[in-house]
Amino acid sequence: MQAQAVDAAGRADADNARKRMTRDRRRHVCFMSKAPVRTLLSAAALLVIGFCISSQITPAAAESPAPKAKPLNDAFFYPDFKTRRITRFKIGEDRRQFGALTYLGGFEILSSDRNIGGLSGVLSLEGGKQLLMLTDNGRWVFAELDQTPNGTPIGLESVRYAQLRNAKGETLDQSWGHNTEALAVLNNAIYVAAERANAIYEFPWPLKTGRDRMRRQLKVSDGIKSLPKNTGLEGLAAGPEGSLMQDTLLAVAERSPKDSTLLPAYLFKGGAEARFDIQRSDNYDATDAAFLPGGDLLLLERRFNLRDLLGMRIRRFAAASLLPGAELVGEVLLDADFTYQIDNMEGLAVHQTNDGKTILTVVSDNNRSILQRTLLLRFELHN
Repeated sequence: MQAQAVDAAGRADADNARKRMTRDRRRHVCFMSKAPVRTLLSAAALLVIGFCISSQITPAAAESPAPKAKPLNDAFFYPDFKTRRITRFKIGEDRRQFGALTYLGGFEILSSDRNIGGLSGVLSLEGGKQLLMLTDNGRWVFAELDQTPNGTPIGLESVRYAQLRNAKGETLDQSWGHNTEALAVLNNAIYVAAERANAIYEFPWPLKTGRDRMRRQLKVSDGIKSLPKNTGLEGLAAGPEGSLMQDTLLAVAERSPKDSTLLPAYLFKGGAEARFDIQRSDNYDATDAAFLPGGDLLLLERRFNLRDLLGMRIRRFAAASLLPGAELVGEVLLDADFTYQIDNMEGLAVHQTNDGKTILTVVSDNNRSILQRTLLLRFELHN
């Protein structure tokens, strides 16, 4: 009888355990069906987009290995990397003309070094042969660009990076001044916008050692300081010589904290600051800006949500319209969705060729995610 009682008790315990396991499974399923579903759907959408895009990339990669060992007393790091050419901008189509823009070409940058990811700003120098890029974790990235005479990018060489440093020589990640999002050269200075700090840093130009220290931090208004840390200063542009915007530094925020229909923009000149606004539309946020040689402004915008998925847009604004208090709409030059070779496009640069052609360079921030890509794309703008 005692054995039977023990056996019965054992069966009862087993039944209770099975019931608890069933309840736990139900709770787990219920939990998984709530908040994380957005993350899962986002990941699934990116995987689908990535699969479609990867099938359109030219398989031949222009590999550019670089030494991993860092020379003694050198401030630069030399990552291993390779590039994979992208010959078509619109997936599955051979056309190269997109409104006022002609697609010249591009490539994906692949590296095992995560510091080559997160590209948020770019300058195109020496007729497009040299690039200075900025990462969102406080790194300068230098590279030589192999290109054809018309500006078509072929591959990268001599990629190296160094950490941004404050006035004391400390790296910005040590001093919590990173999350650097944009850069622009004006006169003898290079300026960097930091989103979380909502600050603009000034460094000497040209950069010489890789250990170049910040000279100062620009004085900005309380309106800029109070921008949300995750939607603060995103774009920076320097007015070209001989234009209406000469000696002017322009900064643009990702979006307005008080009005979701506006993108705040700020003009700095002669120690004064003024604000104007750009109308926000179609769920796009600002990611960078660049001036054309004549003073017109280009605005790069990015969109990502579950309804629209991925998007990139470029708008143009006349130099004469960039006035304090203005509210601008601009002209859409390009609007590309997930059926194009894009990602999280965050950096925009402009340069001119020897024969006067205007070339745009756009780079993406892959957020150091395996679901995203680091891209460099080139376009010619027909004025």
